[in-house]
This record gives sequence, C-alpha cells and structure tokens, in this order.
Amino acid sequence: MKQTVFDIPQMDCPSEEKIIRMALDGNDAIKDLAFNLKSRQLTISHEGDSTNLLRALEPLGFGAKISNSRDLSEMEEALLGPAEVDSKTAASEATVLRQLLAINGFMFIVELSIGLYAQSTGLIADSLDMFADAAVYGLSLYAVGKTIQLKKKAAHLSGYLQIILAVGALVEVSRRLAFGSEPEEFLMMGVASVALIANTFCLWLLSKHRDGEVHMKASWIFSTNDVIANAGVIIAGALVWLLQSNWPDLIVGLIIAIIVLRGGLRILAISKP
Repeated sequence: MKQTVFDIPQMDCPSEEKIIRMALDGNDAIKDLAFNLKSRQLTISHEGDSTNLLRALEPLGFGAKISNSRDLSEMEEALLGPAEVDSKTAASEATVLRQLLAINGFMFIVELSIGLYAQSTGLIADSLDMFADAAVYGLSLYAVGKTIQLKKKAAHLSGYLQIILAVGALVEVSRRLAFGSEPEEFLMMGVASVALIANTFCLWLLSKHRDGEVHMKASWIFSTNDVIANAGVIIAGALVWLLQSNWPDLIVGLIIAIIVLRGGLRILAISKP
C-alpha cells in the first residue's frame, strides 16, 4: 500500500473538501483520506499508481499536484486498520439513522394529522417533507455497509421520492388556493416549534457524519431543509394571526414544496452512478 500527499492550492474550505470527496467516491483503490485545509494538502492511503488519483483530481480545477509518495510499512498498514474503521463507521451510521427514522416517522403522523385539522398547507407540506426524510433514512439505513454503488442507488431513489412528494405538496397548495382555507395560526406555530426542536436534534445526530459517503450527505441535506421549513411555518403562523389572511400559509407551503424539490434535485446530482 502507498501513501501519497497532494498539494491542492485552491482547497481552503469544507466546500472544496466535499467536492474532492465526491470526486474520489467509489474508487476501490483508496483506503483512507486525510484532509488538512490549513496547509491545503490531502493525504491518501491507496493501492496502485498515485497518478491515477491525480487524474481524478485534475478536472476539479483546484491545482492538485503530487507532493510526495511512499510505500507504507506493514506496521503502518496495520495501524490504518481500514476494515475495523469501516465496521465502526457503519455501526455508528446505522444507530443514527434508526433514531432519525423514528423521529421523522413520528413527526410525519403528528404534522399531517394536525395540518389537515388546522387547514394549514404549510404544516401539510412540512409533514410530507418529514415523510420523505423518513423514507430517505430508511433507504440510507439499508445502504450502510453496502457497496458504493448500492449507496448511490439508495440516495438516487430518495432523490426521486423527494421530487414526487414536492409535486404532491404543490398540488395541495393549488387546491387550497382555488377552494380557500382558514388555517389555525396557533396550532401552526405550536406544531412547527416542536418539529423545529426535533429536526435540530436530528442535525446534531448527523453532525459527525455530514461529510461521510453519499447516503449520509443526502440525510444531512434533508435535515437542513427541514429546519428551514419549520422556521418558515412558524413565521407564516405569526403572519396569519397578524394579517388575518391565509396567504402567508399558502406562500410558505409553496416555498417548502420548492425547497423539497430543490433538495431532491441536489440528491440526484451528487448520486449519479
């Protein structure tokens, strides 16, 4: 096994790190990645020729160059322990995803039930987002410990599901725009506040895995969208109360549907086979 250090002059923030991780995702020759954003270096433990890795990095336009490359000793390979690390990572991911699945499944039922009772398109759209997330976490849980191709397929399927539910939310907004509604503002704010707390907790659970493989990136994107959507429903509820109009609820329902749609498109983009 070899260890190669790459100088990457234009890698100075987590965004570039994510792009590089995604570019190298699925390369079976790679055993370990170590990023140093301060020194703008990437250290890769890998099998085979380091120039093959350079070819994968060059199209990104970050100015990647090989700084040095050396063969690892048997002791260093043993200390690297990729199989053990992978096993621990998979177990940790599975635990987090089970918790997220339970939280989002429960909140979907709560938000949908109260959203229908309160005639709130914002809560209904947010509940559909919760349902999409629960499905995503279930698919991601299936993907833990599987091959990179299965992980990408799981993320890709979750992206399509998100898009379908976004279209459903848009239909509901259109229906209530045509036939009218009288949203219960205090129920909207109360339920959305509970959902905000739940999703903030979900983000905290995901924080250690946000830069992981593609199925975990998908989970992070969805939970981030949820926090934004919950805040939007709370604001809409306050505006419904102040203005005595259903328009804020319809507008936030539309915005959430667009956020859900955008999230689905992002997942499809990062999970291309």
